[in-house]
Amino acid sequence: MIDRLVIFGVGLIGGSLALALREAGAVREIVGCSRNADNLREAQRLGVIDRWTTDVAEAAEGADLGVLAVPLGAMEPLARDLAAAWPEDSPLTDVGSSKQAVIDAVGAGFGKVPRAFVPGHPIAGTEKSGVGAAFATLFRERLVILTPVDATNALATDRVAAMWQAVGARVEYMTPAHHDRVLAATSHLPHVLAFTLVSSLANMSERDEIFHYAAGGFRDFTRIASSDPVVWRDICLANRTAILEVIGQYQTDLEGLRSAIEHGDGATIEQSFEHAKETRDRLCDPADAQLDT
Repeated sequence: MIDRLVIFGVGLIGGSLALALREAGAVREIVGCSRNADNLREAQRLGVIDRWTTDVAEAAEGADLGVLAVPLGAMEPLARDLAAAWPEDSPLTDVGSSKQAVIDAVGAGFGKVPRAFVPGHPIAGTEKSGVGAAFATLFRERLVILTPVDATNALATDRVAAMWQAVGARVEYMTPAHHDRVLAATSHLPHVLAFTLVSSLANMSERDEIFHYAAGGFRDFTRIASSDPVVWRDICLANRTAILEVIGQYQTDLEGLRSAIEHGDGATIEQSFEHAKETRDRLCDPADAQLDT
C-alpha cells in the first residue's frame, strides 16, 4: 500500500498509473503536481488525483513514493526543485523513454543520483495525450523496464517494482545503455519514420488526394504520428546517439531496397519482404494494439 503517491506531470501515463493503482486498492492518497493548474483541476474532476498543487516542495511533503512523468526536457529543472524537498528515503521513479538522459538530468538536479531513485520505463501508451486520455488498464500485461544504477537502493527498487506489479505490469531489468539502444530501434525509430512520412506527404502538391484516399494500412502505419510532438522532440534529442545509429542502419537497408526496385530485381525485393514477414509473424503478437512509447 502506498500511503501518499505524488505524480509530477499528470497526463496519459501518470494519470493511467494513478487510475490503475486506485482501482487495485494500492494507494491511499494521490497528489498531482505540475505547472498547469487547469490540467490538475481536470485531473481532480476526473477522479484521477485526490488533490493538487503547482508547488513542488508542497507536493513532496510527506510523500511515500513519487513518479516523474514530465517530458524529458523538464526532468532536470524538476529535479532541481525537488532536491531540497524530496524525502530522502522515499522511492522516486520516472516513466521516461530514454534512461541515461533521465539519470543524468536527475543527477544534475540533485547534485548526485539519489539512492532512492529508480529509473523506469513502462512500454505502453497510445497516440493520445493528456489526462483525459488516461485509463486504468493501460499497463495490464505490459512490460515495465527498470534500470537501477549502482547507487540505487535495493529496497527502493523493490517498492517501485511492486507498484508496477500491482497494476498488472510485468517488470524486467536492463542497464540504461542497453535500454536506450533497444528502444531506439523498437520505439523511437518507428515514431521518427511515421512523423517523417506524414510530413513528407503533407508537402506534396497532391496531399489532399493522398490523405483522402489513404486506406487502413496507411492509417495503421502513421497512427503514432498523432503522438505528442513535444514528448518525441525531447526523446529524439535525449537518445540522439542510439537513434542516429538505427536511422543509419535503416537508411542503408532502404537504399538497398531502392536499388533493387530501380534494377527490377524482384528476387531481392521478395526475399527482403519475406524475411520481414517471417520475422514479424514469429516475434510480434498480432493482438498487441497498444503503442510502445
